[in-house]
Amino acid sequence: MSETVRAGIIGVGNIGGAHLHWIVSHPGRGLRAAALCDTDPDKRGLLQREFPEIPVFSDHRELLASGLVDAVVIAAPHSFHPPIAIDAFRAGVHVLTEKPAGVSVRAVREMNEAAKKSGKVFAIMFNQRANPLFAKARELVRGGSLGEPKRLVWIVTNWYRTQAYYDSGGWRATWNGEGGGVLLNQAPHNLDLWQWIFGLPRRVRAFCAFGKYHHIAVEDDVTIHAEYDNGATAEFITTTGEAPGTNRLEIAGDRGKLVLEDGRLRWWRLSESERSFCFTSREGFYQPETAYEEFTFPEPDGHPTILQNFAAAILRGEPLLAPGEEGVRSLAISNAAYLSAWTDAWAELPVDEERFEALLGERRRAESALPARAAQAETLASSYHDRWQVRW
Repeated sequence: MSETVRAGIIGVGNIGGAHLHWIVSHPGRGLRAAALCDTDPDKRGLLQREFPEIPVFSDHRELLASGLVDAVVIAAPHSFHPPIAIDAFRAGVHVLTEKPAGVSVRAVREMNEAAKKSGKVFAIMFNQRANPLFAKARELVRGGSLGEPKRLVWIVTNWYRTQAYYDSGGWRATWNGEGGGVLLNQAPHNLDLWQWIFGLPRRVRAFCAFGKYHHIAVEDDVTIHAEYDNGATAEFITTTGEAPGTNRLEIAGDRGKLVLEDGRLRWWRLSESERSFCFTSREGFYQPETAYEEFTFPEPDGHPTILQNFAAAILRGEPLLAPGEEGVRSLAISNAAYLSAWTDAWAELPVDEERFEALLGERRRAESALPARAAQAETLASSYHDRWQVRW
């Protein structure tokens, strides 16, 4: 069996360009850039000049039919992720899609069904799962070291973006292009880690401010309250309009708490369940003995880690760090959050797919009737920007 996967990159803009340059500059890591695709003729011309040895296509279906690739990396605008992935699976090609998995749970569910039917490797670029701090938090919570989960609070307000960022592409920060704002572009990483560590909630109540800090139609400030079947709760606060911002994740259980902040994980561990001494102690302010541990780990390069893991899954059957089918979970939270904000009510999970798509459709039609926002040409990134890594 070949030790190199022939990869096609579909959508070669900011993040697609970064993937391309990494693959080209790191031969022997399991991937070879075998074909490129972009709908922008100017970008195709740039790619042909910079990478004359790599065939460039204007249509992803032509790339898939070329026989040049074993796998594709999808870095097109969000709503195109599911249909392109479905075409790839039908062509017998492995898929690594950028986050989010898509815009609507329905479309992503159909993508997952196509992936299962194809039997091909399916991964998603949740690069922050590669960070050992989050993996350790998951181990402690899912392994029972914190006891019964009680509360998750995540303040992640350091996703700051300027107006120039939103003006860098006509598809950015639009219902028709991205399909949403901070919940669909920046925070999918955090929503994924939330559910990966703590599980999916039963229902959410969300408050989304649309265009609060920028000249955009979609949300740039969000607060979500979520509830679980066991009585646990979660609070999630994010924005792209606050500087310098905070990234602090706190998780409490009846046997202690975790705090992830400033690149370290702190663990306070109780000697017995808080619930047991609450009702057995005769002292009003008694607390059991508490042990403390602190963890720090070198942070890996998340994007290359996922790319290499994808190749290893294809070549050697290694387990995926971020299986593509799991992308629907974080999207379920964001779909429910939008639905809650639009209806000013609780939204249950599983989300009401038809109701969500109807309300999203209303916003897309209203947006289409407005003049398009002036946009600069999106650049072709030559390396990974630090804003795409975990930022403390």
